[in-house]
Order: sequence, then structure tokens, then C-alpha cells
Amino acid sequence: MNKHQSASQISGAPSLKLSGKPRLRVLGTAISLLEELRVQAEKDLGIEIVFDNNDFLTAQTKAAQEPDSYDIYDQCFHNLDIVWYWRAIQPIDVSRVPLWDEITDLTKTGQIAPTARLGQGDAPVKKLFVQPNLALGDKPSGFISMLPTTHNFDSFAYRTDVADAGEVNSWGALLDDRWAGRCALVDEPAIGIFDAALAAQSAGLLSFGNMGNMTVAEIDSLFDLLEEKKKAGFFRAFWCTAEEAAQLMAQDQTDIQSMWSTGISILNGKGVPVEQSVPAEGYRAWHGGLCLSRALQGRMLDVAYEYLNWWISGWPGAVVARQGYYISTPQLSRKFLTEAEWDYWYRGLPAAESLTGPDGSVRVQAGSVRSGGSYWQRANSIALWNTTMDEHNYLVRRWMQLVGRN
Repeated sequence: MNKHQSASQISGAPSLKLSGKPRLRVLGTAISLLEELRVQAEKDLGIEIVFDNNDFLTAQTKAAQEPDSYDIYDQCFHNLDIVWYWRAIQPIDVSRVPLWDEITDLTKTGQIAPTARLGQGDAPVKKLFVQPNLALGDKPSGFISMLPTTHNFDSFAYRTDVADAGEVNSWGALLDDRWAGRCALVDEPAIGIFDAALAAQSAGLLSFGNMGNMTVAEIDSLFDLLEEKKKAGFFRAFWCTAEEAAQLMAQDQTDIQSMWSTGISILNGKGVPVEQSVPAEGYRAWHGGLCLSRALQGRMLDVAYEYLNWWISGWPGAVVARQGYYISTPQLSRKFLTEAEWDYWYRGLPAAESLTGPDGSVRVQAGSVRSGGSYWQRANSIALWNTTMDEHNYLVRRWMQLVGRN
């Protein structure tokens, strides 16, 4: 069996038999709007798919204000509040998702296992189920706000030629004066702020009553600290994409920084000595998914459900695994990964051979081991989920001032 075949080619997943060719518009970000996925989905479903790729803030704004401009909103649970408040998206009928039972408990209950930490902030389960009054909550119902798909457990990266794992096994290392002028943060308010908050609290510089929902005073204290650090030249840069993050380290501009798995795999493919920290405090987690525009109805609503079901059918999950991300239906994706890929990405074992990314380039060298262990070990160590706080608007204004976009 060819591990790179699609789900419909192997498992007999249903494909559309419609007159004409429907055109499905997907709004999202570079995290999951991969060309490899678009091309295969078009082939499997017999439709035309158009990706509208944006940064987080732009995607969220368009999703809330222009629901007629897209059919699918591909984003993260922490970006749900605004679009749900404006009723820009419609509830997803679980009865139309045949593979619902295959989705792990990480989103359905908030924990990969009964003893796992839930984590502060916007754990997906808190916003997963649509309640009778149309509020979002964790009480199971027949409707959900977003179909859970791609997710990961992030921390920060460091160059292994200047530090060893024992020196950077806490978020506090991210703000250590040792890295003055050699540190970078991700430029996204609902993400970068939590890297900084976890670092500040772990270093004993600040404390938070509820890091997932800071008060104005707590936000001010954190930004005062970050602005002081910035004025002293501590931060080399604030990056927006995984490629930008990787470039900073590849060009020897940073030694430690916020980093996503795709950035680490890019650097590993280039032979740059970099590793992801395994913080004692736990990871900053995020979970993506797919939403239905409120404008969808009739034939196009059927097409959209086909796309949702295709995403969790197995093959797409294998593609995102090669990015370093996880899928909500891992056992369905296992058959589309080689044994070496499954062992490395999900089981935390040494790579038996060099492994490629979605684009076919080598991303993992033979013998490498993914930091943090297996998927289940990493999912059991969540300190905080990416979150849109009550004071999000104020946070964004302060963030824009910090990064110089005001």
C-alpha cells in the first residue's frame, strides 16, 4: 500500500457525484492551508477549492465581518469568540460527521486521559458544544461549533550548540538576561503574550491569578516588563510565520525564541542544531478546526460537510503529521504514515530513516528523536491553551505598541 495515497483511494471514502463543479472557499492561515491538501481534496471530492490565506488577525476579522465571502473558516478554537458572537458561523450537526467517534478525548473532554492536566485558558472543550441557548460550553450536545482537526503543543526553541536541555527546561529561560539581543517572540497577540507570561511567571518576575484571563493590571505589568526588555535590546525580532522564525536562527540572529514545529523541522532539514524545549511547567497548546459559514445552505452546505469529513478521514492527518502537527483522528491517519513516520511523530521514537515534510524535502534526519516524547506524553503536559481573553481588545492595543505596529 502506498502511504501517500489519499483516503478515498484506499478506504472508499465517499466522493461527490454532483452536476457541475462546486467551488468551495476556505478562509484560514498557513498552518493548514497547504497546497498539497487543496490539490488532493479537489481530486477526491470532485470540486474546486480556493484558499484565502491570511495572518490570524486578518482571518478572524474577515470571518466575523464577511461571512458571505467564505464557506469554511479554518482556524483555532481560541479564535471562535468573535465569529460566534457575530453569528458568522453556524452549528455543525454531529450526525453528519460519521467519524465523530474516532476523534480523541483531547477535544471532547479536554483531557487525553482522565488523569491529564486540563490546562488553563481556552481548552477546546469549553467552546466545543453548542448549547440549547446557542452558548458554547463543555456539555455534550448534538451540535458543535468547530470540527476539531490539527493541533500541537508548543514551547520555545534553542540552539543546542549554545545551551543544553537542562539549562532551558523552564519557560523562565526565555527571558533570561543571558540571551539579551538573541531572543525573539512570535508576533501574534493571543499566542506571543502567553509565551511571555509563562516565561515571566516561571522566572519569578510576575504572577497571575488566572493566566488564561488576565486582568488589565496584570496585562499592564507584563507589557511594562516586555517594553523594558525591548528598550534594553533584549528582543532581536518579533516574527509572524514559521519561515521567518526559522530564518532568524538559520542566519544566526537568535539563540532562543518562540518557535512552531514547522520552523523546527525546517531548521532540522538545514542541519541547524536546534531543539524544542520541554518546559517543566508544561506546553502552550493550540487546537485548530473547521467552521461552517452561516451563509451555507442547500447543495453547498452538503459540499462543505464532505470537506469536513474528508479532513478527518486519515490522509490529511498524515500530511499535517509531516509538518510536526497532530490530527484529532490519529488512528485513521496511521495507515497513511510509514512505520518510521508513525514511530517518530506519534510514538516519540528515534527516526529509523530520514523523513520528509509535505513538500518532499528532508525535515528529520535519521536517528533524531522528537523532544517531549510521544503524542500522549505531550498531550498530558499542557500548562495553557491559546486563549482570547475578556480583555483581548486592550491586550491587542498594548501588543501593537510593543511590536511597533501602532
